[in-house]
Amino acid sequence: MNEHKGSRFAHITRAHPCFNEKMHDKVGRAHVPVAPKCNIFCNFCTRDINNEEDRPGVTSCIMQPDDAINHINDVTADGPISVVGVAGPGDSLANDETFEFFEKLATEQPDLIKCMSTNGLLLPKYADRLAELGVNSVTVTINAIDPDIAVDIYSFIKYEGKVYKGYEAVEILIKNQLEGVEKAAANGLVVKVNSVLIPGVNDEHIVEIAREVEKRGAALMNILPLIPLGKMKHLQRPDCSMMEKVREEVEEIIPVFRACTQCRADAYGIPGKKSEDHHLGMTPQSHY
Repeated sequence: MNEHKGSRFAHITRAHPCFNEKMHDKVGRAHVPVAPKCNIFCNFCTRDINNEEDRPGVTSCIMQPDDAINHINDVTADGPISVVGVAGPGDSLANDETFEFFEKLATEQPDLIKCMSTNGLLLPKYADRLAELGVNSVTVTINAIDPDIAVDIYSFIKYEGKVYKGYEAVEILIKNQLEGVEKAAANGLVVKVNSVLIPGVNDEHIVEIAREVEKRGAALMNILPLIPLGKMKHLQRPDCSMMEKVREEVEEIIPVFRACTQCRADAYGIPGKKSEDHHLGMTPQSHY
């Protein structure tokens, strides 16, 4: 890690609970669900609006940017929130509301760390704009860089007004994801790559993802266990030994974050403390 990249990474890890395990139970983050639309179909993904499930892709409501700003003002007044992120429930970059929210947040709360998650399809297009908006970090979910593996993970993508399927779809997606990581890192954003470990599909491939994204400028990886849903509901969730084996292999190449709780798109509070971690469905009416 070069000195410039390392200094940016150190700045984020001092206050970001999703980049530093030592801060995971000390400082909070707030996700705002302003991005409902998605532009790819992952075979394990089921987006939903409910108050029960604790997983990505779930929220109790969709917020407009102004409502999200009010929410952030409230939660930062209530507790030690250092990071604000757009994490769906769709893809952040497929929704104009993401950019509107970050524009407003830069004026309203300029000192907060601003982050977002994306599947990376549109990241080459928008990396410059994210940097201009003051976004500090971006998490890119990359589950395969080999089209032969990716074709079993994704059903289709929507890109530039057209639907692509099969190998054509995954070749576009992989190309854009890797270019997006490189361009975001070159723009000064700290890049974390999430990979969902899918037994029998990509469990022996994630180390190859690590090698490639590290070369492209990623600073950190997060290996997530498959939550069997959708077209992959018949698969087994990876056990602890498989997770640890892959994490150890990846850690020889790039630092690995190990404390992820696979948060909802409307989560806020301190992720390492259950008593202080909330989502909008749990929020008192007096708050929102």
